[in-house]
Amino acid sequence: MQFHIRYSHYVAGGFSGLLLLLTLMLSSCGVDGNHFEIQGHLLNINQSDFYVYAENGSIEGLDTIHVEGGRFAYEVPCKHPTILYLVFPNYSVVPIFAQPGKSVSIKGDASHLKEIEIKGTDDNELYTKFRERVAKASPPEAKHAAEDFIGDHPESVVGLWLIRKYFISDALPDYQTALRLAQKMQSKQTDQADLSRMIRLLDSMAHVGIGSALPDFSAYDTKGRLVSSSNLSSGLAVICTWASWSYDSMDMLRTLKQLQRQSQGRLKVVSLSVDASRSDCDGALKVDSISWPNVCDGQMFDSRPLKQLGLMGVPDNIIVKDNRIVARNLMGSQLRDKIMDLLK
Repeated sequence: MQFHIRYSHYVAGGFSGLLLLLTLMLSSCGVDGNHFEIQGHLLNINQSDFYVYAENGSIEGLDTIHVEGGRFAYEVPCKHPTILYLVFPNYSVVPIFAQPGKSVSIKGDASHLKEIEIKGTDDNELYTKFRERVAKASPPEAKHAAEDFIGDHPESVVGLWLIRKYFISDALPDYQTALRLAQKMQSKQTDQADLSRMIRLLDSMAHVGIGSALPDFSAYDTKGRLVSSSNLSSGLAVICTWASWSYDSMDMLRTLKQLQRQSQGRLKVVSLSVDASRSDCDGALKVDSISWPNVCDGQMFDSRPLKQLGLMGVPDNIIVKDNRIVARNLMGSQLRDKIMDLLK
């Protein structure tokens, strides 16, 4: 894969300043039509690493962006509009909407990452305005605003993120509305492969909604054991997605570990890691002493079990009772309360 990070680690002293100057001069030359560039300047951060990934495989695995003096720059091959996900050191994730031959600038305060400003393309500026609009909105108001946005801007790839965030990765997912909005977008984005993939998945989601039977799936876990739907056909079980770089998903695993211990073996858990690196996955499991079956095939969001189960985000989960899906995508106290209620 051909990409480079144009703002890397520097040595101390005058050479560091010279290298910074040369980097900024090179960045000002622009980006060619087959690449996309991110440049950023954040206050209250000096040296750090960010991570970036793409669900469609346009970035191989999880890539690293180095930060020096609060500044960073990153360039990646880009032939079609797509979504990149920037993971900050505090594990918060911000979508960046990439376009061939374009660049964006990120400015803000590292202590208030939800308020960062992204400029440089219509999509990123539209999303910045949308975030400002829903900053203090209630969940129903934010969902309504997302539907309005897609109606007003069906040509924008931002709609893919909004559909996922507000209509799919929700405790009460609305797959019918998600499909309707995605089809509306497709009339304006006929060659958008990510959108076509979402529509195909949504077409099959009717079979994995609440009240549906658990779909057939099988995979080998990191210890070589076969894991399948037949192992979870009776009793109470949770199937969840996680990643070592996602704080929320690691918190979910710790909650499930505690609940499983309290259940005295009545709660079964299977986790699906979207880590690109098997070593990162194994390391995180070891730190938290997690021993239930865990699948990590290195395919990230293209993993076959994820597609079979309709799991589309990190973290995400399905709660199954006697082979029936009884809840989806519950987090925190909602997840704990639901499982405790089902164990009664």
